[in-house]
Amino acid sequence: MKKLVVFIPAIFLVVLLLNSFVLKEKEVKKNPIKESKSAEVANIIFKSADGGQTWQDVSKGLPENLQRAGVPSNGFFANDRGLYLRAGNGVYHSEPTSTTPFWTKESFPGKQRNIVPGQNGIVAYDFKGQFLQKINGTSDWSPVYTNFQEQAVRLNETEDYYYKNYKVKFVRTVFETAGGTVFIVSSNSLFRSANHGQTWKQVHVGGGDMKLVESNGVLLATYREGIVRSTDDGQTWDRVLSEGGVGIAVERMDGGFAAIINNPVTQTNSLHLSMDRGKTWKAIGEDLQPSLSSLLLQKIGLLESSSAILSIKQMGNDLLCGRSDGLFRSSDRGKTWQQLPLPATEKYGFNLAVSGNVIYVIPNKGC
Repeated sequence: MKKLVVFIPAIFLVVLLLNSFVLKEKEVKKNPIKESKSAEVANIIFKSADGGQTWQDVSKGLPENLQRAGVPSNGFFANDRGLYLRAGNGVYHSEPTSTTPFWTKESFPGKQRNIVPGQNGIVAYDFKGQFLQKINGTSDWSPVYTNFQEQAVRLNETEDYYYKNYKVKFVRTVFETAGGTVFIVSSNSLFRSANHGQTWKQVHVGGGDMKLVESNGVLLATYREGIVRSTDDGQTWDRVLSEGGVGIAVERMDGGFAAIINNPVTQTNSLHLSMDRGKTWKAIGEDLQPSLSSLLLQKIGLLESSSAILSIKQMGNDLLCGRSDGLFRSSDRGKTWQQLPLPATEKYGFNLAVSGNVIYVIPNKGC
């Protein structure tokens, strides 16, 4: 009887603490940080040149509609020349050495929403497979891969929603290797061209929203069941990493690769590292996983979602990880992680881009 008397107050205390925690979570979501009433845009892109210790809001000069809509993950990229961002009717560029917010804009004639780097210049595209490219050193945009849709329909006769309604194969991703081989992820298939888009071959089926990366002749790609790998310039692919879930991201690192996989059992994203050209992998970043208490609260419906690993990048010798609640850095290949300070902003996670020693953070706007 004494044990029962002690046990009942303990349960009451746990429930009280859980309710208090949930109320605080709801209160935070009901009262997000309000944006400035100034006409200038803010809190769209932050830049750090000191390893993430201090940040500069470099949003000034970008279109005002980005304040509401945000920046899609396939609407920007960074390379050694800085950050490129697609908005409005053009591409905005900011150099990593700029000491003040400074954007230059290049307009183009189409309505393409997505941009990727190419060997000869930026490629812009839309879901209908209309591609434009701006050759490096010029200001002209020219159509490319004009015969892709015709060949893709012939190679893959599956009729999905987009073909029935738009008579096109839905284009998700474009990727070009260092050797000039072009890949297009379209309508659940991966297409390859080794002659600058003149002819196409279907090389993988059932991959979903595949994202590709290349390092020293090895290609890796996310797909619906993990990570696949190719060592013959994308002609054949083998699965190398799977936890029974979807590949979220794959990135090139010095001497290897990093990947994020969704685990359908725990409903969490896990971080993995390979140092042998993508052959074998080990899990890292255990302390970045959500706590058992938050997972329990999420499972019983008292918490909408727990902290999730969303992105991984390398800057110098450090690894950077974007989580739904902040940005983390590791200097020991993912053994330990330190949370970096970020400006207060309404956020649902962070997209990352790195140019040399400069980090760009782009808060998500949610679904």
